[in-house]
Amino acid sequence: MTLRTLPLSTSLALSTLLAFAALPALAHPGHVDEGFLHPLTGLDHVLAMVGVGLWAALLASRKPSAIFLLPVAFVVMMAFGAAAGFAGMKLPIAEAGILASVFLLGGLVLVAVRVAAPTAMGVVAMFAIFHGYVHALEAPTADTGEYMLGFLGATAFLLGIGAGLGWVVRRLVGDVGLRALGGLILAGGAYILVTQ
Repeated sequence: MTLRTLPLSTSLALSTLLAFAALPALAHPGHVDEGFLHPLTGLDHVLAMVGVGLWAALLASRKPSAIFLLPVAFVVMMAFGAAAGFAGMKLPIAEAGILASVFLLGGLVLVAVRVAAPTAMGVVAMFAIFHGYVHALEAPTADTGEYMLGFLGATAFLLGIGAGLGWVVRRLVGDVGLRALGGLILAGGAYILVTQ
């Protein structure tokens, strides 16, 4: 039996277990740690990444592969955004783009917007560029490779949490539960806007 033939619930459980098992590998001091912790310390980043996972879980009701496609698109384009930041390119609306991602992703989940997977991948990819760019600008170290590895790993972890949470909630209470989580993402965005 391969991972491909396992039921989705088993595949998600195994993926989550592997993500948690990989955490001790990042537990040594160094630049990977700095990069891994960075996305976890900003509420805007956490909300946006969990929002991507929630939207992926919502879209997976019609296109099961969306639960993987959206997070992969996000991580890949985040790496490109980080590379642009490390290269010194200018993206003047990056912070606004990050806050917009929180509101838009929360809203998409709240109103249960279902679009084709390539369209959804394009939306999350656009916002991933902003997130990657800002992570690069906020890098506390000159060792960009290890730092990038760390924050891309943390991003994948948060995306997995969002997708897993969304999948479980959708199985237990349906779209209404996912929509409520979208509302919480929006509320978090409003909190950030008020406290900035």
